[in-house]
Amino acid sequence: MALKIYNTLARSKQLLQPIEPNKIRLYVCGMTVYDYCHLGHARVLVAFDVVTRYLRARGYEVDYVRNITDVDDKIIDRARSNGEAFFALTARFIAAMHEDEARLGVLPPDQEPRATAHMDDIIAMVQTLVDKGYAYVAANGDVYYSVEKFSRYGALSGKKPDELLAGARIETGDIKRDHRDFALWKAAREDEVHWRSPWGPGRPGWHIECSAMSKSCLGAHFDIHGGGPDLPFPHHENEIAQSEAANGCQFVNYWMHAGAVRVDGEKMSKSLGNFFTIREILTEYHPEVVRYLLISSHYRSAINYSLETLQTARGALQRLYTALRGIDAVEIPGLAALEEENGFTRRFVAAMDDDFNTPLALSVLFELVRELNLARSEGEELKTRDLARTLKGLGAVLGLLQQDPEDFLKAGGSDALGDADIEVLLAQREQAKRDKDYQRADEIRNQLKDQGVLLEDSREGTLWKRS
Repeated sequence: MALKIYNTLARSKQLLQPIEPNKIRLYVCGMTVYDYCHLGHARVLVAFDVVTRYLRARGYEVDYVRNITDVDDKIIDRARSNGEAFFALTARFIAAMHEDEARLGVLPPDQEPRATAHMDDIIAMVQTLVDKGYAYVAANGDVYYSVEKFSRYGALSGKKPDELLAGARIETGDIKRDHRDFALWKAAREDEVHWRSPWGPGRPGWHIECSAMSKSCLGAHFDIHGGGPDLPFPHHENEIAQSEAANGCQFVNYWMHAGAVRVDGEKMSKSLGNFFTIREILTEYHPEVVRYLLISSHYRSAINYSLETLQTARGALQRLYTALRGIDAVEIPGLAALEEENGFTRRFVAAMDDDFNTPLALSVLFELVRELNLARSEGEELKTRDLARTLKGLGAVLGLLQQDPEDFLKAGGSDALGDADIEVLLAQREQAKRDKDYQRADEIRNQLKDQGVLLEDSREGTLWKRS
């Protein structure tokens, strides 16, 4: 195998060399559960779902960990403003997150640690950092990491010391020794959720949670750490500083970061009114269409979400499903078996081995579709089925083509013409054709077209799909 991954820390593609042969330990920063998941979350969820699916298809044993941040300033503030119990709010949004990811075809991680369940691990790591001189207790009871103690700080983000200083938060009262220092433990305010610690009642800072949870789940040194585009600094930079200082060894071998999502070319933002939750989008578009859009760009590149790109994604996916229409159900073979059979799979593997190049991998699927359609038109039934088998198998690696073709092609939005209504109109059209009332038959075809329903007449009858 010659799978290469772009390592943010090295700023280059590197050959994947697992710490343990054929085993990958992967940690991805998950959601902070104070609201519904949005499109940016969907990008990260789907990107690392594809990474995990492909690694497993290539024969790796993957231990995939994606954490949940269930204690945080935003969570506490939202619960307080709602007049809602802290744990009730997080439970509600965790359940919603699981619903959203399932609809997008995202497989659950092998481990899903929650910060509140790892408080002993967090407190122990903070104490280690204090004992080693990398952290100190401030006058207000907070515990801070001393950035100047860690000489490699800034290596991941590439930020220079003056840039780090310029971007640092200045605390009221100068309670920090250095403006770059960040909180490991925050003393509890009055009536705030808290845990007991050697420094008094409080709760962890955001960064220390992931350092403690990843160590608990995967060990002090593991293969891949991933996350969204906003995480290299300060979150992942701080994780490196905490983990390597506390554990005395290299933290992670490869750092992977998904690209940003833009809406009609602009950064997604509530203030701009272009902020969409996953569940809002799925009321209008089939989940596989959204998933296709998210993997149609390379995971590291920015992706543009717009009506036009969604329509393009839907059209592309319809083309794939149309190629499978009318072919009896076929088994979905493993990638290794397919790779031995044809050049399509070998080209697909070559694309995915190059830092999970999904756009190039998708282009192979469309090459397959052209060959499949040609075989079908020439009546080569065995070749048609073999190519359909390959198309389904490669699609499965990307989490696509998971639906029955007829069901997908007939699926519509919330305001779409119902299936029963369509069938009634088709029956009326067939009767008009038998009566040689071709004007009425054309009127029904155009009526359906105006409702986004396209007809395909053949000797076997009329098939329909939504445009």
